[in-house]
Amino acid sequence: MFEDLDEKRREILAAMDYAVAEADRAAAEDLLEIYREDRLGLTLLHAFYTCLPEAREAWVREIRLVNRHRGIFLLLAETAVESYFYLVSSEGVEFQGSLHDRYLAAELLDFFGYESEEAFVQVCAGAADLPVYEPLRLDADICPACHAVAGEVHELGCPVEICPWCGGQLIHCDCRFERLGLDAITSEEELLQFEAMLEEQGRIPYSREQRPAFADDGPPVLFD
Repeated sequence: MFEDLDEKRREILAAMDYAVAEADRAAAEDLLEIYREDRLGLTLLHAFYTCLPEAREAWVREIRLVNRHRGIFLLLAETAVESYFYLVSSEGVEFQGSLHDRYLAAELLDFFGYESEEAFVQVCAGAADLPVYEPLRLDADICPACHAVAGEVHELGCPVEICPWCGGQLIHCDCRFERLGLDAITSEEELLQFEAMLEEQGRIPYSREQRPAFADDGPPVLFD
């Protein structure tokens, strides 16, 4: 994991050569230093600097936490000119548009619990009051793989999630194939069908008892 984060930091610094004005370089690197060991923060910064939203020089002054659910974070990257929404998880990052647009796809509004588009617009209006995203502490109450907090359901595919049928690791047991009557899941339709079966059976939320023993001895190694 450390080598992976080191490489990501090197790539961010290299991208800053083209993205950040010399006068702003020290401040941009100061923010990078804050998130030097935080996978989600580095993922956002990497996405920003390697694919500048406005295709012009800019640097991230602050990262704010808009919302989080099931190990998926909606973060806001603030620059001097505009702010940008990113959906970030252990699986990667997706750009979601600018604060000026005040838009979030309907399925994400529902996922994060916003009652309406207007409710999200209201959040955007108060963006300056959103909490700063703090480097994530991977303690016992946070899943070391998908970052779900205790009591939340894992991100689907998380290697820590427990199978509600056999009690084994969901990604390693054969229950998904047996329930679907298949030898392998090869399509999104089959995956969605299995997810619906999981929800009906009752997915097992994360708890500190599920935390792998090695996670307390060092950084998690469950990431690809």
